[in-house]
Amino acid sequence: MGIAEELFLVTGKKALVTGGATGIGRMIATALVRAGADVMIASRKGEECAKVAAEIDALAKAEKTGGKITGFAGNVATEDGISHLVAEVKSRTDRLHILVNNSGATWGAPMAEFPYGSWARVLDVNVTGLFHLTRELLPLLQAAATPADPARVINLGSVMGSAPIGDGAYSYSASKAAVHHLTKILAKELAGKHITFNAFAPGPFQSKMTAFATGTPEKAEKVGKAVPLGRIGSPDDIAGATLFLCGKGGAYVTGAILPLDGGQSVETGGKVFGE
Repeated sequence: MGIAEELFLVTGKKALVTGGATGIGRMIATALVRAGADVMIASRKGEECAKVAAEIDALAKAEKTGGKITGFAGNVATEDGISHLVAEVKSRTDRLHILVNNSGATWGAPMAEFPYGSWARVLDVNVTGLFHLTRELLPLLQAAATPADPARVINLGSVMGSAPIGDGAYSYSASKAAVHHLTKILAKELAGKHITFNAFAPGPFQSKMTAFATGTPEKAEKVGKAVPLGRIGSPDDIAGATLFLCGKGGAYVTGAILPLDGGQSVETGGKVFGE
């Protein structure tokens, strides 16, 4: 085994990726399966998760990675939904090496028109659901954790939670700032349990959530021009960061907010999706 395989493969590890059927969640799930993990993906649309899981599974078999994937319904927006999701995971495994809290919601509107109810809806998924799902899965994470190979939790933040960028998505930006801070709190409190907590802070990537701005090659190119590195993010950018944090190479990293934004968080002014 070469050093790349030693540091970045996740062979045999059990993983859950919420919101794993689309966008960044699918990119993460695909990377983990291709690196040998046994992955579960869950979202409100269980049929879509099962379909995507079959597509990723076929890729893994063709590449002979040894990875596996299953998909099923899971809703992190409510307490009952979280209870059902946790029960589903526990029925499939007694330990969890990797948890990726990727499920997310957003809402955009001018400040004067921003609906009251839409604030709570976004926070319920992005912060409240993330916290309670993680708490309920702690026993499985602890069962997989060792001092040399901690269990890993990756939370999905955003460049909009790192920099004062609203773009009309006020509740989303606030929720992602909360995700970043919560990630650091949990990293500090649970280091002694041998569980690492880190967050991605992505800039623009193609997904359903960003389809209004990146849904076509022309739109993606236009948005990319506003990024210091001159392009939007790619699946490889997500895959590399995922395998770093989840593999042996990332075992000593916790409490980090990893910017995957092409340099947007270190420049001043501008908007995530350009003008």
